[in-house]
Amino acid sequence: MSNVFSFTGAVGRDAEVRYAPSGLAVLSFTVANNIGFGDKQQTLWIQVTLFGKRAEGQLQNYLKKGQQVFVSGELTQREYQAKDGTTKTSLDLNANIIDLIGKKNESGQPQQNYQPSGVREQRPSRQDASHDNFDAPYDDDIPF
Repeated sequence: MSNVFSFTGAVGRDAEVRYAPSGLAVLSFTVANNIGFGDKQQTLWIQVTLFGKRAEGQLQNYLKKGQQVFVSGELTQREYQAKDGTTKTSLDLNANIIDLIGKKNESGQPQQNYQPSGVREQRPSRQDASHDNFDAPYDDDIPF
């Protein structure tokens, strides 16, 4: 994929899962992304969609209004006719990565990290990393 757009923002409305006539699951939600600063700040609303098996899981239970998310995928722009007859533009993202970040749920408990299977691999903790052995002697044969 050569068109990759990654950003963080807040979920604008709770995620919902629908099914296409073919039976394909489609999870969709909107994300507000603030750009600029001061008087020049604007909010971009991006329609995020996830397809297939990953859309059928428990992710919709975590994607509630106000939840902070990191999203990455393929961005497209489409035009449509509004009810008042004007032409509007929509930003749509076909998501490959969705990570929950930063926000706690309404009960005050930290949200569980949800990783849709096949989306992200868990990183080893710093304690498990073998390269953090600081007691090893320095190698003086470095050629630079």
